[in-house]
Amino acid sequence: MIVSNLQNSSRVEVLHPLFKTLFDYVKSHDLLHAELGRIDIDGDNLFIMNINPECVAQAKQVLEVHRAYIDVHILLQGIERIGWKAFEDVNQEVKPYEKEGDCALYSDCSTTWVDLYPGQFMIVYPEDPHAPIIGQGKIRKLIAKVKI
Repeated sequence: MIVSNLQNSSRVEVLHPLFKTLFDYVKSHDLLHAELGRIDIDGDNLFIMNINPECVAQAKQVLEVHRAYIDVHILLQGIERIGWKAFEDVNQEVKPYEKEGDCALYSDCSTTWVDLYPGQFMIVYPEDPHAPIIGQGKIRKLIAKVKI
């Protein structure tokens, strides 16, 4: 897991060949006022889900795990809490992994919490079970999917 600010994205852009493309796109487009939905940047290799979800209570949010994609959560508006727990400590599966959707869900409690504010991002790798969209009210965010 990596947490930083969009202004410092150059520090992490070397970690994956598509990170620079992603961050350049996000910084050069007004995505807060863009239409909601999928934004294709490089087909299934790199795309963004522009969403406006209602946050859920911390105690009710489950951990999600991916295998094929790295998630980059980028907050545009509001405050979002994201939970995290070490992969080796997660064992309460509530939904087995499905290739379609690239997701498995676990009911284990997160052990670490990060509050994101507009302009901040969190990168979560497949070894990073995470529980996003925790808080109150609606937020506006991007979830970039970066193919491994």
